[in-house]
Amino acid sequence: MENNSYRKLTRSLTDRKIAGVCGGLAKYLNVDPTVVRILFLIALFCGSLGFWAYVIVWIAAPEEGRM
Repeated sequence: MENNSYRKLTRSLTDRKIAGVCGGLAKYLNVDPTVVRILFLIALFCGSLGFWAYVIVWIAAPEEGRM
């Protein structure tokens, strides 16, 4: 019996502004993508943590359907 109850973090192909990171993260966390985008902006202005987190997820997370 195969267990497919786990979730994978992927970049969104449909809800994207730049690379789909916020859309994919919002889908993974089951929250509104606008909330995730605002949190990334706040983190960006508070010492550039948001920028580096975005770049790391952009590199590490595959796009939807490319796993």
